Amino acid sequence: MRCALHPETETNLRCSKCGQFICPKCLVQTPIGARCPECAALKRLPVYDVSAVFYARAIAAGLITASVLGAIWPFIPLGGFLSLIIAAGIGYAIGEVVSLSVNRKRGLRLQVIAGTSMVVSYTIRSLLEAPHLSFVHSFLNVYVLIALALGIIIAVSRLR
Repeated sequence: MRCALHPETETNLRCSKCGQFICPKCLVQTPIGARCPECAALKRLPVYDVSAVFYARAIAAGLITASVLGAIWPFIPLGGFLSLIIAAGIGYAIGEVVSLSVNRKRGLRLQVIAGTSMVVSYTIRSLLEAPHLSFVHSFLNVYVLIALALGIIIAVSRLR
């Protein structure tokens, strides 16, 4: 007999539900047995199924949180090495707020939203610090760039 989906392949294997001939290329192993792709009805996990409304909520929550925390960040009197701790906290807060806004859903696009929100927070921090220093010096501070990378990593990890 020949596979229903791959007519060039000979097989004796049948779907355990509908009885259609299937080859090893198209079979889906389930707890009940080998099934054809139609009978297996593979669905995406609900935690990774994110609708457009959830993306809009994630963007709004991320940008609002990033704006508020970015406005507070330059007024925290800790600098240098301790800016790592501040950025880690901001990254955690942004990741957590984005996660809560989408009911703890996960996905690559949500990770991008959280990472971008962290960059927005850093940019707002640099703009508010610019009157005291030049914007380039404020934006390219090595310690704070490392802190930004750490904040992005933590924000993204909240949505994995």
